[in-house]
Amino acid sequence: MNAFYVVGAVVSAALLVYLLVALIKAEEL
Repeated sequence: MNAFYVVGAVVSAALLVYLLVALIKAEEL
């Protein structure tokens, strides 16, 4: 098991979700 790979995947997924939410909120404004 590669701990760095797991952490990187979780962080990248969180960033993608954060960007999607930011775009949706920006469109609502």
